[in-house]
Amino acid sequence: MKKFIAIFFGVATVGVFIWTAVFLYQKSQQKPVVYETQQPFVTDIVVKTVATGKIIPRKEVEVKSQVSGVVETIYVEAGQPIAKDALIAKIQIIPNMERLVAAESRVETARLRLDNANTELARQKSLFADQLIPEFEFNKYQYDFNLQKEELDAAENALAIVREGASQKAGKISNQVKATLQGLILDIPVKEGTFVTETNTFNAGTTIATVANMEDMIFEGTVDESEVGKISEGMDLLLNIGAMEKEPFVAKLEYISPQGVDDQGTIKFEIRAAVTLRKDHFLRAGYSATADIVLDRADQVLAINERLLLVENGKTYVEVETAPQEFERREVVTGLSDGINIEIVSGIAKDARLKVR
Repeated sequence: MKKFIAIFFGVATVGVFIWTAVFLYQKSQQKPVVYETQQPFVTDIVVKTVATGKIIPRKEVEVKSQVSGVVETIYVEAGQPIAKDALIAKIQIIPNMERLVAAESRVETARLRLDNANTELARQKSLFADQLIPEFEFNKYQYDFNLQKEELDAAENALAIVREGASQKAGKISNQVKATLQGLILDIPVKEGTFVTETNTFNAGTTIATVANMEDMIFEGTVDESEVGKISEGMDLLLNIGAMEKEPFVAKLEYISPQGVDDQGTIKFEIRAAVTLRKDHFLRAGYSATADIVLDRADQVLAINERLLLVENGKTYVEVETAPQEFERREVVTGLSDGINIEIVSGIAKDARLKVR
């Protein structure tokens, strides 16, 4: 029995040793590498650059008040279309005391001068009637009287404008804010009761409303200095608007800035393109957009993925499968590339299978 057990354990030990040796041998053997292959394909190769920017109206104006005071009434609201010269708001004038006193003093001075000129004219008219002075002498007093009368009218108009914002002579009302452009009201930054300042040579004045022509929109963006030399006026742009994920808008490049600006260490050039509007979509001012500018294209050409290429000594090669998992190197002539796919001008056929490295 002991002899049988010894023989059993001996045979088992030899079996385990043989199994271990076979297992280690199989593990040490490398599996053959199986390379994937790809075929050339026909596609469109488009080389383009991207410009970032926004959609804005070509004509956008800020309507300001001509007088200082308090907003009494606002007749319109944002988003409402408006015609040129239509009333936007009315300003309640709070007269500047210094200007008011000066205007009243000017009126009183002009009235005194007119009274004096009138008295002198009456005296000279009597002398002229008695033929004691010549006509040209009388005409000087008549001219002075007319001049002082005109001065009084001007002073009274100036006083009326200071007090009421209206000219008595011209009939113009300066405290009424009117649209200077036909279009759409984008914003009204003031409310009734807000104090506003007038527009003058020292102050831009308070903006009452922003009006823009929304039927004439442009794309305004920037391109990198490395790409600006490849574009020119008249090129077509495809605008991808973030807020509108459907079909892109078309625009035509109409301006490239002759001077670049430094943007965080990179020189950028401003571009502007006229947007072709569509009736089924309303473009809002300020939409962010990216513009694809087509620099070059090749339609329906034979192409491969660029990663299949080998470049050595200035020549370009691909590895073509001649038998299962057997490849030979062939030189090819390449054309246009979009950074992912590249055009194959000659060197391989459409049905060739290429090694993927």
